[in-house]
Amino acid sequence: MATRDEILGNVDRVVIKVGTSSITMGGSTPSASFMDDVAEQVAYLKNQGKEVLIVSSGAVGIGLKAMNAKPKPNEIPIKQAAASVGQGILMQKWNESVQKVGLNVAQILISMDDYSNRDTVLNLNNTISTLLKYGVVPIFNENDAICIKEIGAAFGDNDTLSAVIASRADADLLVILSDVSGLYTANPSVDPEATLIDTVERITPEILEIAGGPGTKLGTGGMKTKIKAAKICQDAGCMMIIASSSEKDIVRRTVCGDNVGTIFLTDSAITKKRRWMKSVNPHGKIVVDEGAMKALLAHRSLLPVGVKFAEGTFDAGAIVDIECAGTIIARGCTDYGSEDINRVRGMRSDVAKTVLGAKMKYKDVIRSENIALMP
Repeated sequence: MATRDEILGNVDRVVIKVGTSSITMGGSTPSASFMDDVAEQVAYLKNQGKEVLIVSSGAVGIGLKAMNAKPKPNEIPIKQAAASVGQGILMQKWNESVQKVGLNVAQILISMDDYSNRDTVLNLNNTISTLLKYGVVPIFNENDAICIKEIGAAFGDNDTLSAVIASRADADLLVILSDVSGLYTANPSVDPEATLIDTVERITPEILEIAGGPGTKLGTGGMKTKIKAAKICQDAGCMMIIASSSEKDIVRRTVCGDNVGTIFLTDSAITKKRRWMKSVNPHGKIVVDEGAMKALLAHRSLLPVGVKFAEGTFDAGAIVDIECAGTIIARGCTDYGSEDINRVRGMRSDVAKTVLGAKMKYKDVIRSENIALMP
């Protein structure tokens, strides 16, 4: 196998995800020294000709401290208010640190509702491209302040968000800085025999099994979310590294090929449209029979004859889950709304055409190019 520096030799665009425990260095306020250090390493990478994007956690925890608030576990309004307060403090600190090295930052707040809108996500592409063209460092966070679903439930956490951004931005590498040194064979805090896994070529059931739960009190991400992020990256043809933020020069060292943390390799990528479909919130569900499932797994279209029923209310162009025997096998962008799909379910396409008439522009319920296999 190639060495780490050989594997990373052609990396040009990097996303750095910084967790809450890293931002605060285990406390409850931003660590200026840590953020200054990250900014210096970002400047070094940019001087090497690399483009850098940052996904930064910490707004809720920082805001709670500033407000002197201690919400109950499910007390969402206080956490939303804290996100609003903390985000301003967080960006102020990032701006101060990055300006010290002669760079500018841009804030981009995004929710899953935003990301699920195709037009919005295409505009996001344009914004990212323009910022990078002008040498600006984009800093992303979830828009927790206005969307209840965002706090621990939509993207789920900033591990997933960082992978989505890496996928959307066509990044070559995602570096997740955490309070752990990488993926271990077992939980190192309870098992003295646990050893660090250097390289993950494929995300196998065994890899999923050893992923643990959440780590620190202020953060929401655990190893399971990092493995999910790695899967999103693999779909995008993007490598990912989990490394400890407490190690010296960790950003520079990971990107430049030092053998630190755990690297997740990739050998294939799916189209950006399919990546987007796999990441967004579905608006409904289509349940299909086994014949349709076999056709979908063979990368063919979904025809009306294979549809048992559509669940939920959605229009043509909606993203829906496709389910067979209780398992979601794919996600797709429909050519017809739920009402029309239920009118022609189980019919041959020529018969369905007599039912829908001129409304039926395609013989398929979902064309093959608009289907992404799951997971």
